[in-house]
Amino acid sequence: MNLSRFLFILSLLLCLTVRAQQELKSLSLEEAIAFGLENSYAAMGAAMDVDAAVKRKWEATATGLPQISARVDYQNFLKQQVTLFDANGDGRDDEFTFGTKQNMQVFATLNQIIFDGSYLVGLQSAKTFLNISEQNKIKTDLEVRKDIIEAYSNALLTDENIRILESNRASLQKTLDETRAMFEAGLAEEESVEQLQITQLNIENSLNRSRRLKDVAYKLLNITLGIDLNTPLLLTDSLDNLVAQNLVESISETPFQIGENIDFQIAETNTRSQELLLKLEKSRALPTLNASLNGGTTANNDSFTFLSSGNGQRWFASSLFALNLQIPLFSSLERSAKTQQARIALMQAQTQQKEAEQRIRLAYESAKTDYEFSVETYQANKQNLSLAERIERKNQVKFSEGVGSSFELAEAQRQLYTAQQNYLQSIIDVINNKATLENILNTK
Repeated sequence: MNLSRFLFILSLLLCLTVRAQQELKSLSLEEAIAFGLENSYAAMGAAMDVDAAVKRKWEATATGLPQISARVDYQNFLKQQVTLFDANGDGRDDEFTFGTKQNMQVFATLNQIIFDGSYLVGLQSAKTFLNISEQNKIKTDLEVRKDIIEAYSNALLTDENIRILESNRASLQKTLDETRAMFEAGLAEEESVEQLQITQLNIENSLNRSRRLKDVAYKLLNITLGIDLNTPLLLTDSLDNLVAQNLVESISETPFQIGENIDFQIAETNTRSQELLLKLEKSRALPTLNASLNGGTTANNDSFTFLSSGNGQRWFASSLFALNLQIPLFSSLERSAKTQQARIALMQAQTQQKEAEQRIRLAYESAKTDYEFSVETYQANKQNLSLAERIERKNQVKFSEGVGSSFELAEAQRQLYTAQQNYLQSIIDVINNKATLENILNTK
């Protein structure tokens, strides 16, 4: 391949890669959640942990199943050992070499555990470890879902904030142009123009800041979803739709079942794990019984003829069956000390489980209160926004008719802008607080 053809193919691949990265992705909130649960870095990591735990469980199981191994030994005495022996009884040692120069042995061995208390506990521990991994996956998915909801709503917040600021700027620009024309005609004071210019500069500054925050918010959403930072997103949901979906009174009335909470389940499993560790230490005082079966064949010769056929090479078979029983008798109290340590660790886990239960119940009450308060705040801010809009419109009319001052208009505008920001923030609070409450209830 010549250089020009290689550079053409390389540039084509780069163009395709950039195009794939810049392909617009359209997502509703539910689609974003479904996508993130499959592709986010945290979700994929937790899924791989579960896969590893499945393999670990089989590893523990396979330890107690028949184990078969084979061995081939080949020996070639480059210089055979000489033995001195007085064969004739004349007091003079003669030199002898015993055996053949080359030997080969082929053996296969089967080992099987008959009884081992630690193996039985190990099987239970492997199952518990798998359970822990699965519970961690559930917790990770809940956290990923919550993070996506927050990142998605924050991205929508920046869009809505920019839209409101642009609308405010357009309205203010119109008032400023009219006031400047009135000032030039001698019908308004210069201070009125300056007051509007101050407000305009503040809006421009807020608008520039919101545009920068939008880029950060969308990139944060991309990271949360597990896609390239520069992938453009089109969010098909709106803040109004999301807040309407999250105004659910029944969720506050849902009975809280502590056993459904994933953190409590993890605490229970941790206690179970410590119980198994205590059981393991106790099992070390039990005898173990293992069996083995060995079979093989041996050949000897002064030359390497072991792989040849029809040369009269003889092979001598042998086999062996063995049982091995080990009975722990005395360990200088080492086993007792380890058992006591495991018992203390179990007591600690039980204490931590009780503490976790109380903390989870408190977290539920706090999340429920926060959600209910955010709903009330949203409803109040919605009314305040409506009132602020009416007040600002009235002051606009009074100012344009010359019966209102620029200070009164500026105050009404600041009140409106504050009400707009409070309203947007209350929407975000409702959405995020409901997601937190759902996390504790383990609902999706």
